[in-house]
Amino acid sequence: MADDNRDRSNDDSPGDPFADMLRNLFGGGVEGFDPARIEALSGLGMDPAMLQQIMQQMRAAFAADGDGSIDWSAAKAGALHLANKDGLGITTGSRQEFDQAFSLATLWLSEATTISDLPRAPQAITRGQWVELTLPVWQELAEPVADSISGALTTAIGDHAPEEMKGMIAGAGQFMRRIGGSLFAAQLGAVIGRLSLEVVSGGDVGIPILPDGDAVIVPQNFADFGRDLDVDGDQLALYLATRELAHARLFRHARWLRLHVISQVSEFARGIHVDTVALEDLASRFDPSSPGELRAALESGALLPQRTAEQEAALTRLENLLATIEGWVDVVTADATARLPESAKIAEAVRRRRAVGGPAEQAMGSLVGLELRPRRLREAAAMWRAVTDAVGKADRDGLWDYPDLMPDAADIDDPAALVARLQARARGEGPERDAFDEALDELLSEADRAAEPDAGDSDPDGSDMPEDPRPV
Repeated sequence: MADDNRDRSNDDSPGDPFADMLRNLFGGGVEGFDPARIEALSGLGMDPAMLQQIMQQMRAAFAADGDGSIDWSAAKAGALHLANKDGLGITTGSRQEFDQAFSLATLWLSEATTISDLPRAPQAITRGQWVELTLPVWQELAEPVADSISGALTTAIGDHAPEEMKGMIAGAGQFMRRIGGSLFAAQLGAVIGRLSLEVVSGGDVGIPILPDGDAVIVPQNFADFGRDLDVDGDQLALYLATRELAHARLFRHARWLRLHVISQVSEFARGIHVDTVALEDLASRFDPSSPGELRAALESGALLPQRTAEQEAALTRLENLLATIEGWVDVVTADATARLPESAKIAEAVRRRRAVGGPAEQAMGSLVGLELRPRRLREAAAMWRAVTDAVGKADRDGLWDYPDLMPDAADIDDPAALVARLQARARGEGPERDAFDEALDELLSEADRAAEPDAGDSDPDGSDMPEDPRPV
């Protein structure tokens, strides 16, 4: 009797048999999970330990009150499970190796760019720490897609349910939304976990996924990346450390750039809608106890329709922006590492890797409909090289001071026109600075002063990084 009077969430009416059925399915009882149910859900493509951990997160979400919003704890649990599966930490020797590489890269980079150094020391981190640091950004980018898929799944299942069950399903609408969202979050966590096994540095995927001012390298993945390159390991470490520092310096210098990139990615994601025909076909035969088909549909991108014209335009703008950023990083890194005999060979390997992407990055593209490719990287790098040769590094780097100065797609197409404008401005023929420019300078200076850590707050040992419980 006490069980009949238990408190229920706002979205599920008392005595709702459909909600009770789902709670029972996902182990809502205090006795825990039925192993047979765990085995039946193995269609998610995860090992039993990972699956049980995610199911516990899902059960907690279903038991709690809420507004139908997605519980992302399943994504974090799944990603960390994969990232930490090998149980390896970072050896003292490996950490010292990358500390030395970052120190020398800092000196070389200061000769190649006028953009200032970072306020915090760069770090060598584990795969699990990479997940902890970057997950908030992945969640922000995936949330619009997750909302669209979970909402559409709820509607489609309701439309295809037998007439006598439609009333029950309508009463558990937010509950069903949490199911669709949690399945998506679990799948996203699996993709991020696999991505953590591939990324070498913080800037590896091209967008600012780390906290502002942080630069990192993942030693485990560094070893895998260099295994087939046939280059000296010290040279590879120096090159990648320099590239990572250049990427982090740029985003810290141009504070507006991070928001600009994330906004363009979010603009694309908000335009994603679910393919209702494919979803209705899936919903007509959906079995909650065997979600393998839903997993396959999510992972393959089958639920995402062809891009609209607006999305194609948004994607083109984003690709040009990423190419402009990566092109600057390429040129600055090349200048800074000119002393390395293998620099050109490593640079070409990095460019090819970015152009192709690994399996996990491709899976991310299928899941959220977006592959982060700087398709015009070579053209953008050629533009930055022409600018550097014509006006020097100071005027080149000054193009990142304000959003309206940054080169655009037309400049990538016609670098000579950009060079002519910069040379004219250097001769005093460009537009004069006005009161707005001076006010913006002062505002940015105040933001920089406020962001500088106090002497007592400095963290040269990287203790602000997520704690790694594994022994060194």
